[in-house]
Amino acid sequence: MLALLPLRLAAQEPLDPALLLKPPADAWPTYNGDYSGRRFSPLTAVNAKNIDALGLAWAFRLPSDNRSGASTSIKATPLLVHGILYFAVPDHVWAVDARSGREVWHYRWESKGGIHIGNRGVGITGNWLFFETPDCHLVSLDIRTGKERWRQEICDLNQYYYGSVAPVIIRNHVIVGVSGDDLDIAGYLESRDPETGALQWRWSVPARPGEPGAESWPSEDAMLHGGGMTWVPSTYDPDLNLMYLGTGNPQPVLAGKGRAGDNLYTESIVALNPDTGKLVWYFQSSPHDTHDWDAVQTPVLFDSEIDGRPRKLLAQASRNGYFFVLDRATGKNVLTKPFIKTNWARGIDSKGQPMPDPAKEPSPAGTLVSPSSDGASNWYPPSLNPQTGLFYVSTNRSFSMFYLTDLADKPQGWGGNDRGGYGESYLQAIDYRTGAVKWSHRWYGRGLSGLLSTAGGLLFSGDTAGHFVALNPSTGDILWHTGLTANISNGPITYELDGRQYVVVGAGDTLYAFWMIGDRGESGARKAADDRRSR
Repeated sequence: MLALLPLRLAAQEPLDPALLLKPPADAWPTYNGDYSGRRFSPLTAVNAKNIDALGLAWAFRLPSDNRSGASTSIKATPLLVHGILYFAVPDHVWAVDARSGREVWHYRWESKGGIHIGNRGVGITGNWLFFETPDCHLVSLDIRTGKERWRQEICDLNQYYYGSVAPVIIRNHVIVGVSGDDLDIAGYLESRDPETGALQWRWSVPARPGEPGAESWPSEDAMLHGGGMTWVPSTYDPDLNLMYLGTGNPQPVLAGKGRAGDNLYTESIVALNPDTGKLVWYFQSSPHDTHDWDAVQTPVLFDSEIDGRPRKLLAQASRNGYFFVLDRATGKNVLTKPFIKTNWARGIDSKGQPMPDPAKEPSPAGTLVSPSSDGASNWYPPSLNPQTGLFYVSTNRSFSMFYLTDLADKPQGWGGNDRGGYGESYLQAIDYRTGAVKWSHRWYGRGLSGLLSTAGGLLFSGDTAGHFVALNPSTGDILWHTGLTANISNGPITYELDGRQYVVVGAGDTLYAFWMIGDRGESGARKAADDRRSR
């Protein structure tokens, strides 16, 4: 179903795939802005000196969806292509004018069911947009009109799979993942043809019989039901032609008796060749996880010197409470360090892997473990600022009691339960060279937020009380805040149009855009334009 307004359609030009490699100031063409996952913007018109003049430019509120279980919380990162923002919630896609917030078109998917917990966004290349549906379809639309081009089934709704991840476009590959924890199933990643939606390759997260890693499972049956969902978008290094992905927890989720072993390649950071889907290397962050700590957090790519020589690196602040830095060409561990206090590991081995303590597995009487099942971090996008040398992440410091309820030799489903206790939420800055936490800003209450840092000396986040906040990225001091109708529910983005910088964020069912107001805003925009002309 399609609603259309004839607004700025002439401006809806094809997205040049080259923009995905180095986006200009007037584009945010992929989930993290670019392939690196850093969510760092070079824009400076909005900066630490004039941030108090930042005000609301427009707000776009979604209409309610009366179907039971349907979420209208905007978890998607909007993509900006030629002045139009594109974003999704379950069963819906919108195109909105990035200058005014007016609707350009709206597409509604007629769902046959599935879990409507959220949608993390769309992927775009040329004139084509791609998104996943809760009932297991990948759908392609024409970005100029919102009309459907094709639909392809990518998972089995009857097995309780569902779709939620934002597709990532790498040349002629549409990379899509799957979600689902309720019925012991195997996770996988697929590449689809952008022209037709035809399957190009599929990579199974649990190792297959006869493959390396199969020895980490007790049986083929355990592999076939082994979990490892792929529900957060990948990052990509075009020079190495490697894509990087975090994989989800093994299944049954809390009961590990029927899946003895490390359960490769669940709970891992993996590097795949996007042309073939072949595994190049892996690093497992939580061997034989029994605490629901999906390792899907964004693998952030950056370059730095290690021992006096330049290295291509990758960093992840994992849900299990550990910060990892890897060589992204080889997968070799460079650094492992906790960023919150944890009690589930008895040490770090020679490969940089935490070694699980068997005494911290779920038990019938309950086992107190930190972090909680919510994790020390979660899917909310982090940010890495090359100017400060800091990696920023929203964190929880909390415990859960983990209970084992299925005592069978081959448990099924979750196999247990957990009860969370008191917790605190923080925004933390980690030195990616040492793993040291340079500062922590405590939020009162519980909640996480996506992040954005800029060359204007700003770090944008949400707090736990419905505020959008700008902080000093070097110290964590609050520089500016404004109240919204809900907590931040996605990762903020920024862009520049007509010489003005916008900052856009989703909170609940509303997308908000901010810009500079008054003389200070206008002078800031003029100065930024003058700076660009002088380069």
